[in-house]
Amino acid sequence: MYKNIVVAGGGVLGSQIAFQAAYCGFDVTIWLRSEGSIGRTQPKLDHLKQVYLDTIEKMSAPEGRSPMVWARGIAAADAFDKDACIAQVNRAYEGLKLELDMAKAVADADLVIESMAENPAEKTAFYQKLAALLPEKTVIVTNSSTLLPSMFAGATGRPEKFLSLHFANSIWFNNMTEVMAQAQTDPRYFDEVLEFAAQIRMIPLPVRKEQPGYLLNSMLVPLLFSGMDLYVNGVSDPQSIDMAWRLGTGSPKGPFQILDTVGLTTAYNIVTMYLKAPASAAPYNFQGMAAMLKEHIDAGKLGMASGEGFYKYN
Repeated sequence: MYKNIVVAGGGVLGSQIAFQAAYCGFDVTIWLRSEGSIGRTQPKLDHLKQVYLDTIEKMSAPEGRSPMVWARGIAAADAFDKDACIAQVNRAYEGLKLELDMAKAVADADLVIESMAENPAEKTAFYQKLAALLPEKTVIVTNSSTLLPSMFAGATGRPEKFLSLHFANSIWFNNMTEVMAQAQTDPRYFDEVLEFAAQIRMIPLPVRKEQPGYLLNSMLVPLLFSGMDLYVNGVSDPQSIDMAWRLGTGSPKGPFQILDTVGLTTAYNIVTMYLKAPASAAPYNFQGMAAMLKEHIDAGKLGMASGEGFYKYN
């Protein structure tokens, strides 16, 4: 079915998607907009290689069968071969290609996975440029977490071959993906993308009608808003809010730990979108949230990726 995969964007999730697809044997190219983007993406790939190798080492230890350790995106528990997995990591790392020329990157693409910032104008411009370069066979998916695919279907020039494929962070461990159709998506390509997701060791979850936030974020975003609202309104501090959620529900992370993982820039972009909503649809202190997140971002505290957000990281 699909062989040649192009990931547009080498950010946190773009680099993860590319590495995971390469790990599972696909030919993967990451298209990037500038030399500066290469300088930011390559260290992410270097880091992912080490993360996969470290995870495989943990999986091979006596305690490795624990659900808290086992990375389902790397291997099934009943078919784990340490040496084979290490070889897959090395092949993936060596085989990944970084490309600045869009036409060259997509010349033989079976699937293009757009994983760019949540900026509607930039995404639209990307799809319009891409439309003139793609082979007839190419299917396009967006990894957008907040924007609906119907917003861009016309710009792709192939709305019947366009849908969403949304990943969670740390996809080798949190190996689920949401496959969401828009009104013009041909069911054939919906089924093909579900199959592709399974081939890269994800658990594909079908979303058969457009839903802002898909499945995961429809539940997660209200949690993050509630946590930030408690903080900016002076009710409590991030550490106590996280502790309340973790101890009260058994969850491994509280809302501010999740925000650090997702990245505060992404959170800020989502909050500013809600600032434009009617007052009746905005029960939270979005002004306070935006100001608080902007203060962190301006101080370089972007979350786990920068070494500090609401918490500090090594």
